[in-house]
Amino acid sequence: MPSAPALIDRHGRTISYLRISVTDRCDLRCRYCMAEQMSFLPRSALLSLDEIAIIAERFITRGITKIRLTGGEPLVRRDVGDLVRRLGAHVGTGLDELTMTTNGNHLVEHAGDMAAAGIRRINVSLDSRDPGIFRYITRYGDVDRVVAGIMAARSAGLAVKINMVALNGLNHAEIAPMLAWCVEQGFDLSLIETMPLGAIDEDRTDRFLPLTRVFDDLSARFALSRDAHRSGGPARYWRVEGTGTRLGLISPLTANFCDTCNRVRLTTEGILYTCLGHDDQVDLKRALREGGIAGLDAALDSAMATKPARHEFDIAAAAPAVARHMSVTGG
Repeated sequence: MPSAPALIDRHGRTISYLRISVTDRCDLRCRYCMAEQMSFLPRSALLSLDEIAIIAERFITRGITKIRLTGGEPLVRRDVGDLVRRLGAHVGTGLDELTMTTNGNHLVEHAGDMAAAGIRRINVSLDSRDPGIFRYITRYGDVDRVVAGIMAARSAGLAVKINMVALNGLNHAEIAPMLAWCVEQGFDLSLIETMPLGAIDEDRTDRFLPLTRVFDDLSARFALSRDAHRSGGPARYWRVEGTGTRLGLISPLTANFCDTCNRVRLTTEGILYTCLGHDDQVDLKRALREGGIAGLDAALDSAMATKPARHEFDIAAAAPAVARHMSVTGG
């Protein structure tokens, strides 16, 4: 492919991180993420896996060094392994890292293949290890199946980070035990504030748990020291002293991280969102199909010229910040 300049937005931020939602479908219905009754895109509206690869490869040419595959649940898309193998071939030759975020339901079957294809690290959503609470949060989930998948991933040689959304009244009491479990198992843990994305069946204000309060609680139980590690995402990290475990805090409401934003998000239907909290978008599917690589480059340049400075999340607002659900853009 022809060379092209790096992706730098109008605020001077270099974009080096691409999140790709390979499907909007998921086999769970986490209450903070989705309504129980969801309408998903028809398969005819989706990018083909080949088109996703072409777009991703153009991003790599233009300076993207990290790609994360997300959903929905990425492992429910048939033949997603073909995409992983194609993108995995770029690791070390332009791409520094290819990762995946998953609900863990299918890791027992796929962890080995993902590791062989070039993924070295995965994030697994696990908001509770209590079977009843986990089923309530996810509506359909079996925590034993997810934990078995996590262990299969570790056995396959994948580094594991647990993603846990902090939910007031649901899993607050489990956060410290979750960190202790991660220390015991050799996993990292990222805690995430719930975000006002998409209409759901509950009042988000009832479940919002500020991570400032959580961190104060954890600091009283664990020896935590600030860690300079940056993963290319929004987390701020602390080290659990005397262990190999990092604690990440993703706090879009209590500690805005937009000044260092280096990421954009591609949906499964080819829409590029430059901000999780805005509806600014560019249709890369149309650009590719109608204009080829030149059209794709022009669309990317347009996206850089319109990327907003920051999100406008407000947990107390009457309506969500944007209408689309988290599953559309993969977080």
